[in-house]
Amino acid sequence: MHAQHQDHASTRNTTRPAGRTSGDQRADDIDPFFVFDYVPIDGPDDTPRDGRGTQEAPQDQRFTTYWDVERGCRGPDPLPDWVITDAGAIDSELGVLKTGKEADVFLLERAAPDGTRVVMAAKRYRSTEHRTFHRSADYTQGRRVRRSRDQRALSRGSAYGRAVAAAQWAVAEWDALCRYWSADLPVPYPVQIDGTEILMELIEHDGTPAPRLAQVRPDPDLLEEYFLQLRTAISVMAAEGVTHGDLSAYNILAAGERLVIIDLPQVIDLVANPNGPDFLMRDCRNICSWFRSRGLDVDPRVLFEEVAPA
Repeated sequence: MHAQHQDHASTRNTTRPAGRTSGDQRADDIDPFFVFDYVPIDGPDDTPRDGRGTQEAPQDQRFTTYWDVERGCRGPDPLPDWVITDAGAIDSELGVLKTGKEADVFLLERAAPDGTRVVMAAKRYRSTEHRTFHRSADYTQGRRVRRSRDQRALSRGSAYGRAVAAAQWAVAEWDALCRYWSADLPVPYPVQIDGTEILMELIEHDGTPAPRLAQVRPDPDLLEEYFLQLRTAISVMAAEGVTHGDLSAYNILAAGERLVIIDLPQVIDLVANPNGPDFLMRDCRNICSWFRSRGLDVDPRVLFEEVAPA
């Protein structure tokens, strides 16, 4: 669900994204858990490369960087019809939606010259000095950084290494969102990434940002439906060779009868990470614990056996 002035519905397929990450580190330099072929994206033929010529954005606002091939990359096709791609669109911040230890999420409105508007979520990762990713070394086991210079910098914890680490988390979440959305999993649509900022679909219910699952009290029938949705999602992830790694009622949004999984930077490789099965079991345990507290009789061991890849 999206905050836009028109009704719309997103469609999906398995197309992979294209583009580049921004800043000094490009996607082919930093190898997070998933790696796609990032290629330059050109805007419409009649659109200047910067999308606006010599025009300047109003104070406290910015022009969209959607078509800026030097700054970032955009989400997978087919594009949902609510995504604004007009190179002359202006982005305006509306305030903070959520703060966290690793990143903050802001509300950002994109307005096109024709009056079309959409509100998105802008997730911005903090620098290593200002964030604390719980047990980050456990999550990143099995991930590789292509360039030896980057790996050495990460090991030393140098200023350059901290910049690589910050970008690594953002790109890891971006790639996970793109891969999962294309696999028809319940995640927000990833609109674009620019450095350590990810613009994505704002999940709404009744015209406001959807609450976390932990905040809702579903009736027994909806509770069972919710569990079935999550069992399917965990199973599809496991079939893809990964697990969320930190799944709980606090990083799942309840958009009416639909659940949407968020917060994916720590996605775990079930094969490359020696602790992969333990993380999958923890995801199952966390989910089942919440549902049991709401009165649904579910067993984490049974769930694990159902979803774990053979």
